[in-house]
Amino acid sequence: MSEEKIIFLIPYAGSLGISLGLLFYVWAWRTSRGAISFFLFTLSQTMYITGNILEMVSPTLNGKIIWESFQAVVGSMAVIAFPIFIIQYTEFKIKNQNLLFALSFVFPILFSVLSIAKDYHSLIYLNPRILPTKPFTALVYEYSPVFITYTVYIFFIVFSGCAVLVHKMIQPHSLYRNQSAFILAGLMLPVLGSILSLAGIYITAQRDSSPFTVAIGNLLLAWGLFRFRIFDMTPVARDNVFETLVDPVVILDKNNSILDVNTAMLDLLGKESKDVVGQSAKIVFENFPIPIKQYTQVSYARTETSFEINNIDIHYELTVWPLYNTAKEMAGRVYICHDITALKQLEGELRKLNTKLEDRVQERTRELAEAYESMLEGLARALELRDKETEGHSRRVTESALKIALKMGIQGEMLEDIRSGSILHDIGKISIPDEILHKPGKLTPEERLIIEKHPETAFKLLSRIPFLSKAVEIPYCHHEKWDGTGYPRKLAGEQIPLSARIFAVADVWDALSNDRSYNKAWPREQIIEYFIEQTGKHFDPVVAKLFLSMVEKGEI
Repeated sequence: MSEEKIIFLIPYAGSLGISLGLLFYVWAWRTSRGAISFFLFTLSQTMYITGNILEMVSPTLNGKIIWESFQAVVGSMAVIAFPIFIIQYTEFKIKNQNLLFALSFVFPILFSVLSIAKDYHSLIYLNPRILPTKPFTALVYEYSPVFITYTVYIFFIVFSGCAVLVHKMIQPHSLYRNQSAFILAGLMLPVLGSILSLAGIYITAQRDSSPFTVAIGNLLLAWGLFRFRIFDMTPVARDNVFETLVDPVVILDKNNSILDVNTAMLDLLGKESKDVVGQSAKIVFENFPIPIKQYTQVSYARTETSFEINNIDIHYELTVWPLYNTAKEMAGRVYICHDITALKQLEGELRKLNTKLEDRVQERTRELAEAYESMLEGLARALELRDKETEGHSRRVTESALKIALKMGIQGEMLEDIRSGSILHDIGKISIPDEILHKPGKLTPEERLIIEKHPETAFKLLSRIPFLSKAVEIPYCHHEKWDGTGYPRKLAGEQIPLSARIFAVADVWDALSNDRSYNKAWPREQIIEYFIEQTGKHFDPVVAKLFLSMVEKGEI
C-alpha cells in the first residue's frame, strides 16, 4: 500500500480508535440502566467504521459490495439498539411497548437478509459500479425503492428518539438536561453526515463521511459520559415515580376534576383510570372512606380517618397540598393518602404496654412503701421495747409534728420526710448503755455527754440511706435550740432545719405531758407557761406561737 493511501487512512483509523475507546468505557457501566443497549449501538458504529475502511481499501467491485452489505447488517443492529436505549434511558411510556419493540426488529432484520442475499436479487444495489477516485476507488449505485424505504424508516426511528430526548430536556434538573443534550448531539451528527451524503454533498474525498461524523459524535458522547455521568446518574421518570408510589395519590384541578391518579389510588377505588380521569372528585369519592370530598375547598389540610375492612380497623392520614402555576395562581391540589394502620397498631400496643408498666410500677411502689413503713415502725417499736417509759412516744410526737407541718402548709415529700424523721428521731439511742438509758435518777456530766451523742449516732446510721437523706434532719437536729445552746452542733435560728424546729416543739410537749423515770408529767397550764417562756430561746418563735394557738383551739 502506498504512502499516500496510508496517510489517507490515518483519520479513519483515528475514528475507529475513538469508537473502540467509547465501546470499552460503556462496557464498564454495563450494569446501569440503558448501558447494554448503548453498548450494542456503539458496537454497531465501530463495526460500521471497520466495514467502511475495508470497503474503501477493497479493489474489486464484488469485495466492495460485500463490505457494503456488512455495513448494512451492522447498521441494522444500531437501528434496533437506538430506540431501546432511548426508552430505557428516559423511561418514556408507550402503549404496547413490547409489541412495538418486536415490530421495530422487522425492517432491520428484513433489510439485513436482503443485503446478505444480494446475489439472488437486485432490490438494494442497482447498477453498482466503481468510480476511479483517488487514493481509493469508490463504490456507487442507484438507490432502490427498498433502500429509500429503509432509509426513511431509519430517519423516522432516529428523529422519534431525538424527539423523546428533547422532551426529556424539559425538566428542572440541569444535570439531566445536559446529559440529554450531549446524547442528542452525539447521535445527530452521524445522521447529519448521512443526510449530506444522500443529498450528494461530500465533506471528504470519499462519498461516505459517516466515519468522521461518528467519530465527532462519539467524542461528544464520551465527554458527556465523563463530565455529566450519563450512566452513573440516570434520571428517573417522574411519571414512573408517581405510579410506583405506595401511597394512594390523586391530583385535582381548580374545578375539582380529577387530573391524574396513581395505581395505588385506582386499586383503592377499584376502578380504572378511564373511569375517573376528568370526572368530578365529589362524584368519584362520594362513598370513599377517606374524606377527600370534604377537603376540596382548602389550600392545606392534614387529617386522620379510620374505617373497617374484614373486621380490621384501617387508619389513613390525608394530606392536601396546593399546586401553583407559573403565575403563582393555585391551579389545583394534590391529595396524598398515607396508610398509618401499622403506626396506630403500634401506638395501641405501646399504650397497653405503658399501662402494664404503670400498674407494675404502682404495685412495686406500694410494696416498697409498705416495706419502708414496716421498717420504720419496726425500728420505732424496737426502741420502745428497749425503753418502756417512752412507749407510744414516737407515735404521739409524729402525729403532733405532722399536724403542725400541715398547719404551716407543708405537703408532699417534705411532709413524708417529717413523718419518717419523727418516727426515727431517737434511733441514735441504740448506742446508749442500758444503765444510763434506764437510770432513774439524775445523770452525771459524763453520762450526759454520752446521751448527747445519740444525734450523731443517728446521723451516722441514716445518712447513707438515700431515701432518708432529708428525714435524717430530725434525728440529727431535734435537740438544737433557737438561741444556739442545744446540741450536738450548737446551731441557732434558721440554721436549724425547719423540720427539726417543728419536731422540737412536738417532742418537748409530749415529754412534759407524760411521766418519765426522771420527771413526772407537768400540768397543762405549766407546760403552756414554759412554752411561752422558751419561745425565742428553745423554740422557733413562729412555730411555737402557731403550736400554742393550736393548743388553745384544742387541735393538739
